[in-house]
Parts: sequence; C-alpha cells; structure tokens
Amino acid sequence: MSAQPQIIVVPAPALRTPPPAYSDIAKPANDLLNKDFFHLSTAAVEVKTVTPNGVAFTAKGKTLKDESIAANIEAKFSDKASGFTLTQGWNNANVLDTKLELAELLAPGLKGELITSVIPNGARNAKLNLFFKQSNVHGRAFFDLIKPKALADISVGQEGFTVGGELGYDIASAKVDRYSLGVAYSKFDYTVSAIAFNNLSVFSAAYYHKVSPLVEAGAKATWDSVKQGTPNVEFAAKYKLDKSAFVKAKFADSGVAAVSYSQALRPGVTLGLGSSFNALKLAEPVHKLGASLTFTA
Repeated sequence: MSAQPQIIVVPAPALRTPPPAYSDIAKPANDLLNKDFFHLSTAAVEVKTVTPNGVAFTAKGKTLKDESIAANIEAKFSDKASGFTLTQGWNNANVLDTKLELAELLAPGLKGELITSVIPNGARNAKLNLFFKQSNVHGRAFFDLIKPKALADISVGQEGFTVGGELGYDIASAKVDRYSLGVAYSKFDYTVSAIAFNNLSVFSAAYYHKVSPLVEAGAKATWDSVKQGTPNVEFAAKYKLDKSAFVKAKFADSGVAAVSYSQALRPGVTLGLGSSFNALKLAEPVHKLGASLTFTA
C-alpha cells in the first residue's frame, strides 16, 4: 500500500505593527496627562457629521484666554480606492487651509501630503510632508516650502523597544538647528520612555500603566539642564466609571491640580466638564472652570 501524502499547514506569520512615530514615543503618558482636561478652554463646542457619500464635516469653536472666540469649519473627502484625501478648512481669522493626501505614493507604505494655508491678500504658507511605514520602521519628513526648512524623524521598533531621533535643518543658512533622541519600551499594559530634546538640553522620562480595565495611571518628569533647576513632575490617573463616563485627575509639583469629567449623554453627544486650581495660590484668581460639548452624527 502506497503511503498517503501528508499535508503540513504552516501558519501565516503575524503582521507586525509599525512602531509609533518619533513624536508619539511617549504618547500614552502624554495623552493621559494632557487630553480631556477641558479647563484649557473656558468653553468649547464641536460638531461632527458624515454625509452618505463619505464627506465628513467638522465645526468647532472655543473661547481663548483673551476672551475672543476661535472657530473653524472643515470638510474632508476620502477616496479609499485611490488613497486620495482632500481636507478643506476655513476659520474666523479668514485663513483657508487645504490638505491633499495620497497614500501608497510610489512605494508601499509611503504617503505624501501637501498642506497650504492662505489669507486672502495676506500671508501664504505651503508644506510638503512624507510618511513611510514598514513593519519595524516609521519615518517622516516635513518640508516648509516658504521658509525654507526641513525636519525629519525616524523610529525603529523591535520586540517592544522603540528607538528614534529627530533632526531639523535650515536650508537657507545650511545648518542643523534642531535635534533630539528618544527611546521607549512597551509591553502589554505599560510603556516607559526617555527623551532628550531641545538639542539634547532638556530631558524627560515618562511611564504609563493600564492598571486594570477601569484604571490608568502615569507620570512624567522633565529637567532642563540649561536652567539647572529641579525636575518638573506631573502625575495623572483615569478611572472609567462605566462605558459612557470617566474621570481624570492630574497633579503637578508646581501646585496645579486639574480634574475632568466626561459623560456620553446619548450616542453622538458627549459632555466634558473640567476645573483646575493652584494649591499654592488659593487666595488668587488663577483657578479655572470649563466645559465642552461634542456632537457626532
């Protein structure tokens, strides 16, 4: 009797996620420390809608420190088949912003975008940006076509480690005017990072830990070697009350504390409330209250 042929099934290799961009090496900690604190604006409102043919509209406004109002309306159209995206914005400072994006430009993983900003009878700006992603490399290049200046960064990832750097070049004066380095390690539910920026004169270290499905915690310390002062330290925590609400708190060694609360009132409607106060200046008018309202349809 002839032997039966054996069929060997080889599992497909797991797809690797590209490492984060260099500016996002410490993103989990930075988001925990900075996002959702609505006291940064006295009041803010945002409305998002999407038409049946896929055009996304965003209208938002907020009050500024000088009690003026900044408002913006934006329309975004994407063609997934070609990878083309057009975004057009207009704000109450009469600035027209246009962004053209094209994915898979010339090579797999390469994306290009052209951003222009025009004030009628006023200033004009134009920038060309390139993004490249592969399984363990994430590179970006930003070119200011008016100045002219260039900024490039790259991050390389392997088994949880990410190492990256940034370099700025002034084309007019033909010299390097900016550089920084960073490293991070991510594993399951925590991330630690260390970055040296401002031409390796300012150092920061941060960590983020998802303690449980309900609790997140993080901290960041920053030290300026030029000023030779003590490190600035911030702590933050987030507690998920349920599927529709969470609270966040942040404390800094400068004495400033902030608390925010986010509640989904109904599908598509989210309310945010926040406050901050300075424990070292309780008798002074430096404390803030704020609110935001977001509509999505």
